[in-house]
Amino acid sequence: MIDIISDVLTGTGIVLIAFGIAGIYRFDDFYKRALVSSTVDTAGYITLMFGIILKEGISLFSLKVAFIVIITLIVNPLVSHAITRSAYISGYKIRKD
Repeated sequence: MIDIISDVLTGTGIVLIAFGIAGIYRFDDFYKRALVSSTVDTAGYITLMFGIILKEGISLFSLKVAFIVIITLIVNPLVSHAITRSAYISGYKIRKD
């Protein structure tokens, strides 16, 4: 049963990441692309990693993966904000097509 749940979570994570890739190509604005890539990357990554944790069971490896997920949850929004803020401060303008 746990193997099925972990496979579903892993598959869901891969699908979310695929939707994120499609969303990056769909939007034409830098700020929209940054929002989509940050949100979908985090959501897909978390579900993928939880699927891996469930597949491996309680072990040192699972603890390491959980620690990496926690670090990613803290760092990813900060990095995305820093990138978009630096683009805004540097005067990056959205092209009007």
